[in-house]
Amino acid sequence: MTKRNAFIGDMTRAIHAGETPDPVTGASAPAIHMSSTFISDSVSGFSAHDLTEDSPFAYARWSNPTVQMLEQKLAALQDTEDCLCTASGMAAASAIVFTVLSAGDHMVISDVSYAGVAELARDTLPRMGIHVTPVDMSDLQAVAAAMRPTTKLVHVESPVNPIMRLTDIAAVSRLAHAAGALVSCDATFSSPLGMDTQALGVDLVMHSTTKYIGGHGDAVGGAVCGSKELIRQLRLEAGIHHGGILSPFNAWLIARGASTLPLRMKAHRSGALEVAKWLETRPSVTKVFYPGLPSHPQHDLALRQMKNTSSMLSFQVGDRATGERIAQDMIEKLNIVHYAVSLGHHRSLIFWMETEGLMTTSFRLTGAAAESYRTFAGDGIFRLSVGLEDAEDIIADLAQVL
Repeated sequence: MTKRNAFIGDMTRAIHAGETPDPVTGASAPAIHMSSTFISDSVSGFSAHDLTEDSPFAYARWSNPTVQMLEQKLAALQDTEDCLCTASGMAAASAIVFTVLSAGDHMVISDVSYAGVAELARDTLPRMGIHVTPVDMSDLQAVAAAMRPTTKLVHVESPVNPIMRLTDIAAVSRLAHAAGALVSCDATFSSPLGMDTQALGVDLVMHSTTKYIGGHGDAVGGAVCGSKELIRQLRLEAGIHHGGILSPFNAWLIARGASTLPLRMKAHRSGALEVAKWLETRPSVTKVFYPGLPSHPQHDLALRQMKNTSSMLSFQVGDRATGERIAQDMIEKLNIVHYAVSLGHHRSLIFWMETEGLMTTSFRLTGAAAESYRTFAGDGIFRLSVGLEDAEDIIADLAQVL
């Protein structure tokens, strides 16, 4: 593992962490090691329990040179001791919950989160005897009230997907640690450069590397960063026993994207701010939510907590029928902005997310929780991931339909 802070600047870490010139060929760029097994030069145990930090490569599910290179790069960018790369962002989330939690344990989770994680918490974990309390994590009193003696994990997401509501991560971390629980954070929307998660008290920070880290929309992957001890537990439990490992080729693609992450995040933020300001001027747009805008209801928290407000924003256009009509116009007329799911790519992506459907399938909120969601989403929102195109071109494209 590359020493923490061996490289000072973000760009230097992004380019050099985990990488060394090939000792055999002298190649400057990292190789792709596609081998599933490796020659052993000594007698050793057959179990992954025998592995140490200095163990040679043996089998690709245990470790692989290309995947390890990416893990070292991401640990350096996130400023943690270690990292486990996984086959997807959902594999990263599953690695955390199925390593930390057992039957009878309790988990507190943001009541608005990535849909796959929301459904995992509401459908799968209860079947396994794990108790889950979804809570609006912007309400610290609600978080405190949700804690139990059996709470082992508090999982936050900030900004939340898709409505851009923020969580005061430092405050939630203090509540969780006082109760003896670990804190995990899905920081996909902010990227490794968006928040200092270590300073905010996060024990395990996860990303869908499919998004900003890979950055080009061509490789699916995930990652969990944290202390050596916690990542060792995840590597044995999730990486080796569950088997949700990252392929070497995807690791190579994601690492290539990660090398330009600091430059791209600056450009993403700059473009998103221009687009968000323009959206606020459109008569057809009723509300815009972007943490970098003074109009965001938690803008002060964004200034304290976020180093980069990234490219994600959401906006309302009125009722459901209006949203669906504009979405159809987007499908037919947009040339630069792609009407597609996902986010954090070099291309701009937009998608209509209707509230009632999400309430029925993923979030299932009622009462005050549903009203809090509707404060941000109304009958539905457009989630926009502002890419790296020139902001004036993105605006001109959107102006056709807004």
